[in-house]
Amino acid sequence: QVQLVESGGGLVQPGGSLRLSCAASGSAFSINAMGWYRQAPGKERELVATITRGGSINYADSVKGRFTISRDNAKNTVYLQMNSLKPEDTAAYYCNARIRRYLYDPREIEVWGQGTRVTVSA
Repeated sequence: QVQLVESGGGLVQPGGSLRLSCAASGSAFSINAMGWYRQAPGKERELVATITRGGSINYADSVKGRFTISRDNAKNTVYLQMNSLKPEDTAAYYCNARIRRYLYDPREIEVWGQGTRVTVSA
């Protein structure tokens, strides 16, 4: 009943920037955390950045200092500002959310978006 829709991917030259957005829609009590993961061809999906409802942030070492995650809890939206992009950043980027569905039930579910492609190439 909750869906995630990503946008903002595309083709960019090395050193360029992109901003990804992920909007959650549907019925839920709260979103406890949102984040971005990526998967390059032939590689495992890896964490890029996460942010909790309270604002705690975690980044992969490979993107520290270059990427910034932010969120708007009221809009259930998370953003990923990607600067100084490298060819190694080329991947499908997936939005993730941990959702508490009900006021009376604290259990969480995990949902994923369809992904948005980021290609960094000259």
